[in-house]
Amino acid sequence: MPSVVVLQARTSSSRLPAKVLLPVAGMPLVVLAAKRAANTGRTVLVAISTESDDDALAEILRRYKIPYYRGSLNNVLDRMVKAVEKYDDETVFIRLTADNVFPDGELIDEVVADFHARSLEYLCCNGEPSGLPHGISVEVTRIKHLREAAENSASDYEREHVTPYVIRKFGTAYFDKYKFLSKGHYRCTVDLYEDYINVCRVFSKVSDPVTVNALELVDLLTECKYQPVGKESVPQLVFGTAQLGMDYGIANTRGRPTMAEAEFMLKMAISNGVEYIDTARVYGVSEDVIGRSLEHGWSGRVKVITKLSPLDDCDEDTDSSLVKARVDASVFESCARLGQRSLDVFMLHRASHLRAWNGEVWSRLLTLQDEGVIKSLGVSVQNPEELETALSIDRVNFIQMPFNILDFRWNRLREKILAVKQHRKLVVHTRSALLQGLLCSVETRRWHRAHVPDLSPVWNWLQESVRSSGCSDVVDLCFRYVRSQPWVDGVVVGMESYQQLCQNISYFNKPLLSDDQLLRIESTRPFVSEKTLNPSLWSEA
Repeated sequence: MPSVVVLQARTSSSRLPAKVLLPVAGMPLVVLAAKRAANTGRTVLVAISTESDDDALAEILRRYKIPYYRGSLNNVLDRMVKAVEKYDDETVFIRLTADNVFPDGELIDEVVADFHARSLEYLCCNGEPSGLPHGISVEVTRIKHLREAAENSASDYEREHVTPYVIRKFGTAYFDKYKFLSKGHYRCTVDLYEDYINVCRVFSKVSDPVTVNALELVDLLTECKYQPVGKESVPQLVFGTAQLGMDYGIANTRGRPTMAEAEFMLKMAISNGVEYIDTARVYGVSEDVIGRSLEHGWSGRVKVITKLSPLDDCDEDTDSSLVKARVDASVFESCARLGQRSLDVFMLHRASHLRAWNGEVWSRLLTLQDEGVIKSLGVSVQNPEELETALSIDRVNFIQMPFNILDFRWNRLREKILAVKQHRKLVVHTRSALLQGLLCSVETRRWHRAHVPDLSPVWNWLQESVRSSGCSDVVDLCFRYVRSQPWVDGVVVGMESYQQLCQNISYFNKPLLSDDQLLRIESTRPFVSEKTLNPSLWSEA
């Protein structure tokens, strides 16, 4: 069956083509990608745009005698279809991208063979379902399906991403021959400067960059910077950054990390699959640290949650216009410090601000969301009453709440959270899984501050629960308990060192607890009072 490989070199959302001209192993990235795709004799052509910015790219391809087609910048689907106009409907179409240089002819042959063996109309190789790093991306379909897609795709998204119509019609099937490698959370695409350095480092270690097998390159990738340290990605781990902006936490003995340490931690967290970074206006210089760390493309790989300032300079009689001005100041200060034109998630730090000043704060935030300054709105709650209020408001899409293995206060609302999730987008993050480090501390003084005069009953129960649940220690137990709740999407964990990050990644790679184990924990746990569960009520000494 005839086939053709089309290397996509540019999209409308990636307007500058310069990165594919960067040298790797002595040749431009796009050239290396094309040569590797063709190294078993398969026909390869590169689809670029008619924009003048692509003239230099066209000249490079001419110089290396690589066939190319020039078409629409914005309608990539149309460009791809016209690039293969001379081929008949049944021709197998193989789509690659020019910034991903690991795929080679041998891998493409294997994917296409699987496509035929399974009698598929669409097959994809990429990421965790395939067990191969993000960047070893191969899509296979037939030209007739692309032609049908070009006639029926109406949205800009479908035209840019080429295959959504085909996927919608036939479903997504994955090439999974190498799933056992479990390298789907690794990365070998070239979107960031650090990606480019890693790819250059990998190819510097091989004798023939064109013919070297893709799997050999994957093995070398494990030695590169900003690659995972855990066996699996950890999307449930939310990086809490109070410690990056100030000295924070009852168990914090290190103080605030340096800027270089914080940047490395944040980037490694993202590289290990962390999807959210949590901060706030009141976390000292945390927003500044995040903004500087996520420059040069890193911000596109993670979402940042920040929170409204406490508005302590406004009393109950403050004029509504001044309240709105304070809200605007907080929002735009966060944008400036984070280096973002719009905020991914913006939360009320105090649930009372939902109703305060006749609802002016929430009203103003809704307006800013409608204007595109804020993408999603949320509320940080302290108690079940505040949670009930937040659940009743449709445009609250994020909720953050304190929750730990001793915390019984939320039991009556678990089913309501799940019910709300059924009819609207709602993300629930919990914080204080370790109760600011108290639950893994044996220092009597700390427990006394938290109004527990005798820690023996609690500590003995924790140790017994560790044993009966098959956990490694109390921290593992506490994290697994919270992560195992079906209504919990993420767990905010504060960290002040890279060693803590690695340890937390290890904890979040552990299996969840079973329903029986959760029931045993909840039926035997000792009672502690609200004064223990709420750190704001702890004594000073």
